[in-house]
Amino acid sequence: MALVDELLPKVKANLILEHDRDDSLLEGYIKAAISYAESYQHLSEGYYAESSMLPTTEQAVIMLSGHFYESRDGSTAGFFSDNVQASQQVWNTVNLLLRLDRRWGV
Repeated sequence: MALVDELLPKVKANLILEHDRDDSLLEGYIKAAISYAESYQHLSEGYYAESSMLPTTEQAVIMLSGHFYESRDGSTAGFFSDNVQASQQVWNTVNLLLRLDRRWGV
């Protein structure tokens, strides 16, 4: 939970979100993004609870958490609403960032 607590203000800053009404929702998205990162990087579940997260992976988790929040209704909402390919570009960028920090055999 310490990692989620550390990432929450960074995700909120990325979203330019100043209220705390959605903090529990964001925490769930952060957990999901961390889980995705661990899976994508072929790491065991809970790896980042015990090991440091490199800045590139952290940025991917922040971006993915924000994407989950902005697209929580299943659409490409908010900033991406005028570009149907923008959602795919977020995933492409997140996966590229995670691939840079992939740790094979850990």
